[in-house]
Amino acid sequence: QVRLVESGGGSVQAGESLRLSCAVSGLTGMYSCVAWFRQAPGNDREAVASITTGGGKTYYDNSIKGRFTISRDNAENTVYLQMNSLKPEDTAMYYCAARYGECRQIANQYPIWGQGTQVTVSS
Repeated sequence: QVRLVESGGGSVQAGESLRLSCAVSGLTGMYSCVAWFRQAPGNDREAVASITTGGGKTYYDNSIKGRFTISRDNAENTVYLQMNSLKPEDTAMYYCAARYGECRQIANQYPIWGQGTQVTVSS
């Protein structure tokens, strides 16, 4: 059974940084994807970044390009989201999600989800 556990959220000022972690267990094989989504109150869940667990191919939403970096440590079974230059509009619940196969940017394409971690950025 695949399990995802996020950590690293918190409350920061605009311009500061946070690093989110997603501990992955039970995801077998190399042809799979782990993604970060976020959801602010009243908004749909949107894809932020994703990475293939095998080749490390990444995707970034335009709203965070140049500020966020997704990475993986296969030895530690952890996927990270380094978030720099945070803005108030980055405030949301951040979720880690996983699927077998290629990465997708649509939430309903991911059958496996973590519980989420809150990120709050104040101006």
